[in-house]
Amino acid sequence: MVIWPVISFLIFLPSLGALFIFITRANEGEDSLNARWVALWTSVITFFLSFLVWAYFDSSNASFQFVERYEWFDGLIDYYVGVDGIAILFVILTTFLIPICILASWNSIKEHVKEYMIAFMLLETMILGVFCSLDIVLFYLFFEGCLIPMFFIIGIWGGARRVYASFKFFLYTLLGSVLMLLAILVMYWETGATDIPFLLTYEFPEKLQIWLWIAFFFAFAVKVPMWPVHTWLPDAHVEAPTAGSVILAAVLLKMGGYGFLRFSLPMFPLASSDFAPFVFFLSLIAIIYTSLVALVQSDIKKLIAYSSIAHMGFVTMGLFSGNIQGIQGAIFQMLSHGLISAGLFLCVGIIYDRVHTREIDSYGGLVTRMPVYAFFLMLFTMANIGLPGTSGFIGEFLSLLGVFQVSGWVAAFAATGIVLSAAYALWLYARVVFGVLEKKKLIQINDVDWREIMTLAPLGFLTIFFGIYPRPILNFTAVSVSNLVEHYNSVMSISREMHLSLMTGL
Repeated sequence: MVIWPVISFLIFLPSLGALFIFITRANEGEDSLNARWVALWTSVITFFLSFLVWAYFDSSNASFQFVERYEWFDGLIDYYVGVDGIAILFVILTTFLIPICILASWNSIKEHVKEYMIAFMLLETMILGVFCSLDIVLFYLFFEGCLIPMFFIIGIWGGARRVYASFKFFLYTLLGSVLMLLAILVMYWETGATDIPFLLTYEFPEKLQIWLWIAFFFAFAVKVPMWPVHTWLPDAHVEAPTAGSVILAAVLLKMGGYGFLRFSLPMFPLASSDFAPFVFFLSLIAIIYTSLVALVQSDIKKLIAYSSIAHMGFVTMGLFSGNIQGIQGAIFQMLSHGLISAGLFLCVGIIYDRVHTREIDSYGGLVTRMPVYAFFLMLFTMANIGLPGTSGFIGEFLSLLGVFQVSGWVAAFAATGIVLSAAYALWLYARVVFGVLEKKKLIQINDVDWREIMTLAPLGFLTIFFGIYPRPILNFTAVSVSNLVEHYNSVMSISREMHLSLMTGL
């Protein structure tokens, strides 16, 4: 049994690593190498610490575990942290990907290396704080805190239009969260509390639920992102450095889906039920429209960015299906997409570091010179399509199964997104990997090295492993999801009985 404050260590260990990097000498060269090694070892230790939490976690218990609580600001804000069966998986996803991001940046980031590593360490602290917060104000502080290091990662180490992309990212996500802050204040005035476990049991009035749901929806919809507030994502992905794109697609987008799971569904179940058709409508547009947009892209990164929006459409549909299959599928899809999107963006970064272009027409015939690279790209491409035997299939299948129980038509239209994803993904792979190797820049291109294999191999292994054996994830979230669905259905049942009695009385 772990009795020491392991969650606090987990959250703030990356910040300690950032502080250690900061106090080292500011010269380039050897000190830049030291910054890389400190960031790598800090992130690796953080991952093993999260694995320790997972090992001692009781998956048969739906309540929050490893809870720590201390009063801040005369009790107005509590430092209140812990994890449940859903949060711990996103914690492990984050700590697993950060060392891979550090390795992926090892040679590609050549200037201001110390500052870059500090930004990534602080970003890890903020993300872990989001998934571990049990106080809604603390959640908001961490949620908004993620913007700052990501803003600098894109704005300083990004591409030619990095300043425009970083400000667009910052403003979209910040403005989307303003309404959430107002909703948090209203919830405090209504309940006199900010701790999430209490708010999960509080029955908000139906009319108030609607307004609170709308406020939270804007914050999380921008983060997912849902159509039509998605336009910041392609620009952010195109301009961000490779590791920035990885963490943006694999983790930061999942904070929106996690917010729906933690707040919208359990706290505002009546409003969630009322707005579910609206969410289905927006999700269908995201799946079909952004898939069509991906088909006409000439930039590899932008194509994968639109692909991410389409796949997150399955997540939002599954979440608001309100049943076990849909929610389990949405959670699995978020975790799976975290692995697959990370692999795809790493593959883009590998060839960009060699050729310095992301234009699809600049490639062709890479399998001749880069057979190992072609294998990994094929693996992540097939998983992105949702090929059976990969993790991408499990999440999409369960999400569609959950949605089908609510509306067969919605599920049928959503299924067209799978066909469209096969079209743009296979088109991209054929243009980049197959064909004649005739571009001069590609004649002497080298295959992946050991460091790049170390970043791709763990992602590829887990993509196949969870595609064949998804039980570890499904079993781990089963109790928490069942508890959420049971609460959701009980509120719906009581609401229907009340409306029926009112109609009978009339």
